[in-house]
Amino acid sequence: MSDKIKHISNSAELSQLFSSTTYVAVDFYADWCPPCKTIAPIYESLATKHAVDGVLAFAKVNVDHVQDVAQKYGVTAMPTFMFFKEGSQVAVNGQNMIRGADPRSLGAAAEKLGGLAQKRVASA
Repeated sequence: MSDKIKHISNSAELSQLFSSTTYVAVDFYADWCPPCKTIAPIYESLATKHAVDGVLAFAKVNVDHVQDVAQKYGVTAMPTFMFFKEGSQVAVNGQNMIRGADPRSLGAAAEKLGGLAQKRVASA
């Protein structure tokens, strides 16, 4: 497992991540979900490639263990990927979330967020 992925175990941890990081990608998953297992290595490699401390973080939320967070964001399918800027959900490439194991959409969203993170670092 990549050390670039933050495993969220409660809503306070997610709130802390939102307050300390400009952009956050969140993977809502379940251990029993085959598509979640299929996409996990891709998400991990995207996190390794694009994460920037304090600017872009990649997080995972197990919907069975952190049910209050999954309910708060209305997660009804796994995996579901959501994107946040300064704690508010945002659309990336016209999508405010990606439902299902879609490597192309997820990769495009990570590339977009990675580019935004690099611009932020360059202007700092």
